[in-house]
Amino acid sequence: MKIEILSSKIHRARVTDANLNYVGSVTIGPELIEAAGLCEYQKVEILNVNNGERFATYVICGDKKGEICLNGAAARKVCVGDIVIIVAYAQMSTKKARSFKPKIVQVNAKNQITE
Repeated sequence: MKIEILSSKIHRARVTDANLNYVGSVTIGPELIEAAGLCEYQKVEILNVNNGERFATYVICGDKKGEICLNGAAARKVCVGDIVIIVAYAQMSTKKARSFKPKIVQVNAKNQITE
């Protein structure tokens, strides 16, 4: 049997931009993508700490360090400055899941990696 388990998380990142006139997705700075082990176009869930919104979108790689920009329809679910948690899941066997450790990226108020 396979189950879905948390594979990575960017914890309490601050939204730096919201662009309604873009096709869709979340733009994330390259250093955060790398640290979290995310792939471009990978499905992620965005959990907005400020308003309780939870929604799915996909990752695109940004150019700016610390960038977290919600695009398209997702831009309506956040405000610049909101705190979000970005999570990704992976499917794996129950046996593997018991020993798997997700990548957890903690950031400060400027989206700089602290842990």
